[in-house]
Amino acid sequence: MESYDIVIVGGGPAGLAAALAAKKKGVRSILILERDRELGGILNQCIHNGFGLHTFQEELTGPEYAARFAAQVKQEGIAFLLNTMVMDISPDQVVTAMNSEEGLFQISAKAVILAMGCRERPRGALNIPGYRPAGIFSAGTAQRLVNIEGYLPGREVVILGSGDIGLIMARRMTLEGAKVKVVAELLPYSGGLKRNIVQCLNDYGIPLKLSHTVVDIQGKERVTGVTLAKVDENRNPIPGTEETYACDTLLLSCGLVPENELSKGIGVLMNPVTLGPVVNESFQTSVEGVFACGNVLHVHDLVDFVSQEAASAGESAAEYVLGGCSLKKEGPNFQVKAQGGVRYTVPSSIRYDGKRQQQTIRFRVGDVYKNHFISVYLNGRRLIHKKRQIMAPGEMEELNFDLNWISDCPGGGEIRITLEEA
Repeated sequence: MESYDIVIVGGGPAGLAAALAAKKKGVRSILILERDRELGGILNQCIHNGFGLHTFQEELTGPEYAARFAAQVKQEGIAFLLNTMVMDISPDQVVTAMNSEEGLFQISAKAVILAMGCRERPRGALNIPGYRPAGIFSAGTAQRLVNIEGYLPGREVVILGSGDIGLIMARRMTLEGAKVKVVAELLPYSGGLKRNIVQCLNDYGIPLKLSHTVVDIQGKERVTGVTLAKVDENRNPIPGTEETYACDTLLLSCGLVPENELSKGIGVLMNPVTLGPVVNESFQTSVEGVFACGNVLHVHDLVDFVSQEAASAGESAAEYVLGGCSLKKEGPNFQVKAQGGVRYTVPSSIRYDGKRQQQTIRFRVGDVYKNHFISVYLNGRRLIHKKRQIMAPGEMEELNFDLNWISDCPGGGEIRITLEEA
């Protein structure tokens, strides 16, 4: 059995950034396992621009962004295996994987970084009535067909869901000559970035219908039409509001789910809101020596934030391998609680060890909030009271928490993040 200091599951933007950060910290023996035929993950099919503004201070396409990290990984001599599927990870960090060349094999690791990304929510999870004709695709599948395989899925398109992939595919299909009839969204607000609504829908005259959903799909062999209806506050269709659109294609962009079958198999404690692992300030899960970062932890809106988070996870894994960063380390522990409109926080706990001065806390809100304060309380004492003009579920929020504030709380306690009206 081969042994490595760190094994990283996933060669997308999170896995690549984590590997580079661990290597810079002094870890020499690192292996990336990637199930696709090349490094870069989902970025390889995201040919639109808008990537890298935070990381490289310039605007790049997805493949360009991925290529820069992949080139650095190769330059640093970090080992990676492509077309390799990880089947299992044991609690003592033995990774079982398989590929066409070596068959089934095992690798021993001192630390494992989970960076498997996320998957799209399928039609089966949406309870849409109607037959199962051809012409129904997830937005990500359509993106791969158009951008990598060179196929146009259809000519007349309806899109359900206004997540970023759905918005971007509305523009992409239009540019390829298809007619996008409408984008429907079940919620009363869009799940995508504001800039994508403007650049992908408004600039092309594509209507966005909020509080609408698909109630019927026509066609047996191929989609011939889709019926939309307005929904009430309980998300139930309102009779009499139905509209039918003739189309040959329905794209589904109804949310992303972290890819955590491996995480659950190890016994990692999961967050019921993010559907990703519960992690501490070091991005270490509830299983000693297992770290998580990127979209497998919680779904991000910008890949630059994925890279930042993954770099921190890589540094922490390196510290763990080199003799620190244990779950059992000394220092007061603080639980981070999400309340009052804040859906979740990453991390879920912070242990103060006196080494770091700042901790980045990322979270999402559960609705659209205007003129609200983000307030942070430490054991009931308010430390941050920061006003925001508008906050929406589609955009991740970020706080920089000064760890010196908790140095005088030797018994630990609670950090509470909430929203308060202005």
